[in-house]
Amino acid sequence: MNAIRIVVADDQDVVRAGFGALLDSQGDFTVVGSASGGAEAVRVCREVRPDLVLMDVRMPGTDGIEATRRITGELPATRVVMLTTFDLDEYVYDALAAGASGFLLKDMQAERLFEAVRVVAAGEALLAPTVTRRLIAEFARLRPRAVPRQALAIDALTPREREVLRLIAEGLSNQEIAARLVVGGETVKTHVSRILAKLGVRDRAQAVVAAYESGLVVPRSG
Repeated sequence: MNAIRIVVADDQDVVRAGFGALLDSQGDFTVVGSASGGAEAVRVCREVRPDLVLMDVRMPGTDGIEATRRITGELPATRVVMLTTFDLDEYVYDALAAGASGFLLKDMQAERLFEAVRVVAAGEALLAPTVTRRLIAEFARLRPRAVPRQALAIDALTPREREVLRLIAEGLSNQEIAARLVVGGETVKTHVSRILAKLGVRDRAQAVVAAYESGLVVPRSG
């Protein structure tokens, strides 16, 4: 099995070095580049085409969100995980809409970091319940705006697929969805794969954004 190729982007030298050392300690990871700013991260990713980028949200110049938008737009196979200091970051929605596959706290334990990298590299999304709640709160504040393409895509879903998507938007895992619907895990996995394909999105994080933007899921304020 090929090692997961990673780029670390953070404007703090100590943070970049720390994450790089941790990641390189794992046999299935290899750090292929680093960047101290968003523009540099985009340039490095164009050169090395990593599987995954750990991207700081706040960086001078081109910030992590704009860098994520450029990277995911140009390199659809590269996944981005945002690094943040606070669990309820105000940029959650913007980052997910830009193409990020999830969030990690900078002070997380090493094993959590390793697990997260493997999960996202495998094509899953990384949405902790607190992040999901923050995303819902942001939609409740701004109200979803109509996106015709997403609305049409939602229409292509079967009733069961819509039900699964609503549960994804609540932040439930595949196992939790299976328990809620009293079906097998493989059945849920198949539904999720079909939902992603029909919506034309990269992962569960993008599916959540699509669910709200299309109006399939309407947040409750308060």
